[in-house]
Amino acid sequence: MRLAVAYDISEDRIRTRVYKILEKYGAWKQYSVFELEIDEVQRVEMEDEIKAQIDAGDRVRIYQLCERCVKNIKDLGEKSPERKSNVV
Repeated sequence: MRLAVAYDISEDRIRTRVYKILEKYGAWKQYSVFELEIDEVQRVEMEDEIKAQIDAGDRVRIYQLCERCVKNIKDLGEKSPERKSNVV
């Protein structure tokens, strides 16, 4: 399944931990947004890892993208960062 994950975390230490968790599963696209191509088991593992790190007031939002949605993704402006990724 393809996911988009966005997060809003104020504390640097926690934000870095969440970034590193998401980096294991997918591609950093911009500031607090990742795209992931993972299975259901990996999703549960990822969510559990994130829940263990965040505090009250932190927010992480996960969007599941259908095939049609993925085909309609458009990048405008500067190209997304080129980083090691499991997203094809």
